[in-house]
Amino acid sequence: MADRLIIVESPAKANTIKKFLGGSTKVVASMGHIRDLPKSKLGVDVKNDFEPEYINIRGKGDLIKSLKKEAKEAKKIYLATDPDREGEAIAWHLATILEEEKNKITRVTFNEITKSAVQKAIKKPRDIDNHLVDAQQARRVLDRIVGYKMSPVLWKKVKRGLSAGRVQSVAVKLIVDREEEIENFIPEEYWNLYASLQDKENKQDLEAKFYGKNGKKQEVHSEEEMKQILKELDKAQYIIQEVKKGEKKRTPAPPFTTSTMQQEASRKLGFTLKKTMSVAQSLYEGVKIASRGSIGLITYMRTDSTRISEEARSAAKNHIISTYGENYYENRYYKAGKDAQDAHEGIRPTYSDLEPDNIKEYLTKDQYKLYKLIYNRFIASQMTAAVYDTMSVLIDANGYTFKANGQMIKFKGFMTLYVEGTDQKESEEEQILPDLKEKQELKLKKLNPKQSFTEPPPRYTEASLVKALEEKEIGRPSTYSPTITTILDRRYIEKIQKQLSPTDLGRVVNKLLTENFKDVINVEFTAKIENEFDEIADRKRRMETND
Repeated sequence: MADRLIIVESPAKANTIKKFLGGSTKVVASMGHIRDLPKSKLGVDVKNDFEPEYINIRGKGDLIKSLKKEAKEAKKIYLATDPDREGEAIAWHLATILEEEKNKITRVTFNEITKSAVQKAIKKPRDIDNHLVDAQQARRVLDRIVGYKMSPVLWKKVKRGLSAGRVQSVAVKLIVDREEEIENFIPEEYWNLYASLQDKENKQDLEAKFYGKNGKKQEVHSEEEMKQILKELDKAQYIIQEVKKGEKKRTPAPPFTTSTMQQEASRKLGFTLKKTMSVAQSLYEGVKIASRGSIGLITYMRTDSTRISEEARSAAKNHIISTYGENYYENRYYKAGKDAQDAHEGIRPTYSDLEPDNIKEYLTKDQYKLYKLIYNRFIASQMTAAVYDTMSVLIDANGYTFKANGQMIKFKGFMTLYVEGTDQKESEEEQILPDLKEKQELKLKKLNPKQSFTEPPPRYTEASLVKALEEKEIGRPSTYSPTITTILDRRYIEKIQKQLSPTDLGRVVNKLLTENFKDVINVEFTAKIENEFDEIADRKRRMETND
């Protein structure tokens, strides 16, 4: 008979936890959810306070019998499912099917699967948090009702088998709206003028860009305007009016949240959201390292917080000072965003001494790439700023103003290890300017006028769509990946060279849903509901079914 029975979601997590707990402790997996709403009907009693009608998931009968048997034989039962709303709901469902053993049941959570975190959690069990459960149930019930009301419209008007969802349909709408914006975009002509100049003293070249006239900005919209400017610049002298020297600092990005990890893995590693979350899950649940056995390498990967524990901060400090030196370390604190669920930390390595290259042989290629990204981002977040020497120069040419900017890195700081990616086109590296002085005349080598046209906004990528969903407060860390994966699988959108574009089916579905359910398929409603779920979790609001 086991003194303690610990129930987690997955066998990998069970294997990692087993080795931390000696004695007669048994660790088993529920294999995710064990109860859900039925697939064959609405499963929500709308006449009785929207009470959900849960049933055991088909195919899990034998597992449930086994869990009940193990629970009966144990002296104490610990529900150690993931530390978020979904995990709390799974724990609640487990407690419900193990009702006969309720006096023995308790809940434990840990943000990382390490020996100290697991042992500490077991010493501090708690009750199931019904507020978190209610928040998850409120989402599940609303999503079921919305899906059941909207899907028949698609079956009738388009074809059977199609489905709609509260968050996924808004995501499709964002992509369709962006595509229509691109299609309706009318390019406007504009011109830039670049002056290739030379410092007469040391013969060093520099490039200045046309700014305007007499220090005031002037935009050039046609070839005729440009020709007139070029005519007035004929035989002009290029005299430096002003030289400003300064110093610029660039600070590191905070540790990853789910959203920023997904964006960065997409940009830098070319990972889909689904792949990123799958690989992160494996790093969190445990990897076998020769000297230590199976250990969790990163903290919990569903989080919108950037907060870091003092223990992790101290470990990072020791690593940075011993590897790079005192002048590379800076004690940095990162605040969670105003709506962040700050119960978790940001995503970080569990052991700062396990450098990616030292454990590479124990990881798959994808695990290594993502672990290195998470590890470097976290360590860099506790490092000093990069420092640049900057110079900006104003040049007068017959009343017209040109500008030249230059910078040179003086101290790399955190950039020694990690530089955050961007969705924007990378701007050209700023030039290094010669040591210029006011009133100095520069030699003109060439004027280069360049015609351009304004461009429509870019299509969303998986990374930029996640960013947009987060900014518009649509969904939460756990929903970004399944939402985008679902609309790709249902062929409402497709990927064209990493860019997301609506299919004809997606456009038709979006048109039908926005015409028939405009109060539901809109950003404001979705964000408002999401915030109300948060209020339920934070005990600021009660779930209506419980009133």
